[in-house]
Amino acid sequence: MNKMMKNFGLIGAAGYIAPRHMKAIKETGNNLVAALDPNDSVGIIDSYFPEADFFTEPERFDRHMDKLRRSGKGKMDYVTICSPNYLHDAHIRMAMRNGAHAICEKPIVLNPWNIEALSELEKETGFNIYTILQLRLHPAIIKLKQQITDLSVRNEMKADHSSQITKKYDIKLNYITSRGKWYHFSWKGDSQKSGGVATNVGVHFFDMLSWIFGEVKENKVDRSQADKASGFLELEHASVKWSLSLDYNDIPKEAKLKGMRTYRSIDINGEAFEFSDGFTNLHTRSYEEILKGNGFRISEAKRSVDIVHAIRNAK
Repeated sequence: MNKMMKNFGLIGAAGYIAPRHMKAIKETGNNLVAALDPNDSVGIIDSYFPEADFFTEPERFDRHMDKLRRSGKGKMDYVTICSPNYLHDAHIRMAMRNGAHAICEKPIVLNPWNIEALSELEKETGFNIYTILQLRLHPAIIKLKQQITDLSVRNEMKADHSSQITKKYDIKLNYITSRGKWYHFSWKGDSQKSGGVATNVGVHFFDMLSWIFGEVKENKVDRSQADKASGFLELEHASVKWSLSLDYNDIPKEAKLKGMRTYRSIDINGEAFEFSDGFTNLHTRSYEEILKGNGFRISEAKRSVDIVHAIRNAK
């Protein structure tokens, strides 16, 4: 076996996002030794790691991790977490308790105080918690951030020491990802488990925008329903009007005529920002960075967790 090969565990193997993680583990030259999911419809594993052990009970998976750690043979170096949002905190702790770094899908946790507690656990155990913020690795988004940063620097150089930069960007975010009736009967339709629409389908956009345009100054919610939400976000360098929906009826007519069930648009100062392409390998890129020690740590997810928590609890 390649001495550089790392052993992975995977929690949530039957989920929608799990195949991207299996692919990333494979493409980075590593090995999946065991997977967990209460649902046993996980035939996708055969396409990547047919020899991986599989468990449907977390107690048995936990025991298996412990046995591998104690034996010194096949110990898991990383555990990837693709489970329902409300279980992320517990599964991160399971990974670290068994001597593994955690790689967790977003939202990494539902509440800001969970980040603080897990950060303390990192210090205690010496193991790291990474999160997947793949939009930060998208070439078009990296280019946009550089343009905004460069412009801000130029403005600062021109400004008097006593003046403040007044440059603001007007942004409109509209994201519709239509879901069938099943959604509302699954854990995703339960806001106590998923965090609701803004958390479940919007957190990566809020992370991207606050990463580029800075700290949150104001966060207002206009609408908060089971299948849609909208509001206003004032950032350090941008005013963002956002709208998220799971309702197919909200998709524009021209998009429907093309057979589209998902519609995404971001306008910056009235101009469309295009980043439809370039998504195919972002999870693999995320893993490459994590394995080099450059992955996004739990502290970097806090701003977006703060945003969606405030939206979820807004009056």
